[in-house]
Amino acid sequence: MTRILLAGAASGAVALSFAGTAQAGSTSAQTFAAMPAFKAPETFGTTFQKDPGHDFTKGVHSRRDGILRGWITHIRGGKAEYEPIKWKKAKHTEGYFVGPPEGDVTAYASPIAKNVVFLSAFGCKPSSAAMTVDRRTGLGNKKCSRAALIKRFTSAERPSLITVYKGKIVRVQEIYTP
Repeated sequence: MTRILLAGAASGAVALSFAGTAQAGSTSAQTFAAMPAFKAPETFGTTFQKDPGHDFTKGVHSRRDGILRGWITHIRGGKAEYEPIKWKKAKHTEGYFVGPPEGDVTAYASPIAKNVVFLSAFGCKPSSAAMTVDRRTGLGNKKCSRAALIKRFTSAERPSLITVYKGKIVRVQEIYTP
């Protein structure tokens, strides 16, 4: 029940958080001001998001502009590889996120923008265990540096809403999972 409530509120909260970030007055504000309002996916959606027209036979390359529910699987030289994820309901727990099955080539790669906005659900320090999450949406709300993003996602796959704009990752917002 908690996941259903969080998923419903997440879509509106993502749109509102983009608006709040755009008014920050920084370089990233200029990026967000020019960026269209992308429709956020269901936070705990149970299907993989499609990218119509994406040709996976041409190697791993950037996804189209928009927001992907996914996780970063690898970072090297400022470029991140990422894949879509979906929520899988479990028998004895609420559930968990899963990526595409073994052998599936559904993966993307995009440079991480210098002014990327990283909103963490667990704080900026690697050892931080405190929740920094909007309790209404289940999405991270602690703004952290690009370096914190790279460090966090180099060591673990974390469910997130990944925003791609003009071929670059411009925003990563972690999804809280206990």
